Formats: sequence, structure tokens, C-alpha cells
Amino acid sequence: MEAKRVSECPLHGAGVRPDHLVGRRLEQVVASWHRYGEEAPSGPLDVWLIDSEAVATHVTTGSDWCLTVETSAPVAGYDMAESGRVEVAPISGETPFAAHLGGTVLAVSEEGDPRSGRLALEITFGSGRVRCESWSGALRLSST
Repeated sequence: MEAKRVSECPLHGAGVRPDHLVGRRLEQVVASWHRYGEEAPSGPLDVWLIDSEAVATHVTTGSDWCLTVETSAPVAGYDMAESGRVEVAPISGETPFAAHLGGTVLAVSEEGDPRSGRLALEITFGSGRVRCESWSGALRLSST
């Protein structure tokens, strides 16, 4: 199933068509988390979906609150001094994608706005769906 192409983000462009994931198995998910002191992190800042073709699809939010999708390798974590640190690591249950590791992507769909580009991406597996969306500038992942 081919994803409907959404409008292009004025700042970040259209990114990649996520329908390249269809038919591929989700092998690994890497996420980045903002850590500040001993506080528990809120949802991930970024996720990288690594598929059976060894392609890493990066999903995150843009500075204008669009949802960006691109192919790029996970980045290294970094320290932000008094502002905390960003840790990057494979997930082990911290996102809705954990339930679909090893599953094949059956379909993808996108939602967007003509003025701001992609706002949401839904990825369908045989075991369920994961919705990725930009919510007030933050990446929000949910099972549907």
C-alpha cells in the first residue's frame, strides 16, 4: 500500500516517503531521551526504526512542530551541562514500538496540513498500529 503524499514542510521539506517500510521487518528501535538529574524522562525526542534491510528511518519533530521522517543513522548522546543530557540507546519496552519488534510493516499512512507539512504517521503491523505525531512540538507515540 502506498502512502498518500502529504504537503511539504516549508522549513524541513517533505522528507522520505515512509512507505519504503512496507514489507520490511522491524528489527530494532533506537530512541533518544532527555535526562535531567534524577527525573524520569518524558517520551522520546527521536526514534530510529531499523528494518530488515538495515535502513534506519528517523522520526522526530521539527522546529516548526512538523513531524519529520528521514533516513539517517542514530546519533550519539551528548551532555548539555546544567540542562541535562540526551541519551541514545536501543529501546527495551519504553515505546509502543517494543510490542512490534520482529513484526512486518503492512501499511503506513500520513496526515498533514497544507501549510505545515506532515503532522502524523501511522505504521500498521499484523499485531497492531503505532501512531507517531507532533504534539505541541513534542514527539508523541501511541498504540492504536
